[in-house]
Amino acid sequence: MNTLSRYTALIISLLVIIALCYFFSNIVGYVVIAWILSMIGQPLMVFFQTKIRIGKWSPGPNLAAAMILISYLIIITLLVSLFVPLFIKQANNLAEANYENIATALDEPIQHMNAWLAEYGLTEPGTVDTEEQLKKSFKLEEWFNPGFIGDIFSYALAAAGNLIIGMFSVIFITFFFLKEQGLFTNAVAVLVPSKYERQVRNAIESISRLLTRYFGGILLQMSIITIFVTIGLTLLGVKNALLIAFFAALINVIPYIGPIIGAAFGMFVTVSSNLDLNFYTEMFPLIIKVIVVFGLMQTLDNFVLQPFIFSNSVLAHPLEIFIVILMGAKLGGVTGMILAIPSYTVLRVIARAFLSEFRIVQKITGSMRDI
Repeated sequence: MNTLSRYTALIISLLVIIALCYFFSNIVGYVVIAWILSMIGQPLMVFFQTKIRIGKWSPGPNLAAAMILISYLIIITLLVSLFVPLFIKQANNLAEANYENIATALDEPIQHMNAWLAEYGLTEPGTVDTEEQLKKSFKLEEWFNPGFIGDIFSYALAAAGNLIIGMFSVIFITFFFLKEQGLFTNAVAVLVPSKYERQVRNAIESISRLLTRYFGGILLQMSIITIFVTIGLTLLGVKNALLIAFFAALINVIPYIGPIIGAAFGMFVTVSSNLDLNFYTEMFPLIIKVIVVFGLMQTLDNFVLQPFIFSNSVLAHPLEIFIVILMGAKLGGVTGMILAIPSYTVLRVIARAFLSEFRIVQKITGSMRDI
């Protein structure tokens, strides 16, 4: 009966938490983002409070938290000032593009491809109107129409109000999470029965440590990819190297398919920025250079960065991580893939705290003994 009561109370608590998260999803989102930012900022809190000293004076929690938020804002400002002009320039290139330029640049390879397909009976033989084929296959009039760019900016302006509210909410909550250690833990602990409070606190502390390592690893991964791809493309003479590299690092957080999207974006930017070049003698070599750099980047990521981040940071076997990501993709598509590892980490810690008597839980949490 005690066991039944225990599981009943646990299930009821979980249902209450899920219901609250559902009805207040926006607020929960702000709190979760603030919690993540506070976890990333914890090493800086320690640094500011222990390493910065002027005589007997050292920053207190309030000043240290403010310094971290200022650091975040400086980084965001630098990124915006660095990449927004590049995006605007590329958007102008796309807006000024037309079918004649694209068809001229791609006519020769498309004709060769159609001839190859016709040789194997996969299409009708004969010359193809490249411009019409591009329109029919990719609907380029929608993408390269200046009005399309205008629609994007209109949507962005409409969402600006909510974005500003969200940013200020996250900054405000993050400040208190940083300066008051355990505030998030206390907020969650009041939602569960008092006899489970100690287990909940221990679980949240373990989750915080694991996710701090995970998000720190993700930031390190993004930095390395950005630097590696930028240097590689720049040395090989590819335009917009920094823009391609930053997008590749950002989209790489999507496991497995992110690098493919990043490489496709790199090739797309390369082609759209060099429509006046001959395809075989000038443009095709540039595309090969992009593919080579992304191939080397993917090798580095697969064999060095990902094993360190996904396996070591969350203490899970690579095969276990792979299966979890596939399950995340099945449940939530791309979003599910991104959230799969953090969510699995949270579930493992909760299972270890409340369901440790089950053999399967002991098996999947065995590597977490020291956390």
